[in-house]
Amino acid sequence: MYTVSVRRPFIAQHFLTVPDPGPEGELHSHQFTAVVEFEGESLNEYGYLVDIDEINAAIDSVVETYADTTLNDQPAFEGLNPSVEHFSRICCEEILSAANPTVPDRIRVRLWEDDKAYASYEQPIEQ
Repeated sequence: MYTVSVRRPFIAQHFLTVPDPGPEGELHSHQFTAVVEFEGESLNEYGYLVDIDEINAAIDSVVETYADTTLNDQPAFEGLNPSVEHFSRICCEEILSAANPTVPDRIRVRLWEDDKAYASYEQPIEQ
């Protein structure tokens, strides 16, 4: 099994919208680090699992959308508590849509929140 991983740090703000969120219910910032992993059994004709430049461009697009913004105000979070769990899924889906890789079998996005905790979301890639 091959794995290619790319990571990118960025800062975004949010406030949790659940009952009794404590201090997390106030607007605050996090240093997020997105770690994007692709896994697959085979490589393309050039010996690549993914084109890292394409993955970097897809991650850059996601970071440009969310960096230095309040997640609660973003359309992707409408009706959702802006948890790191939801954010990891949203990032995964947007990266996969932008990159559209054809060789790997799986994508996983691990989204670190201030290097203290992370949530991840993974899904198979339809060939």
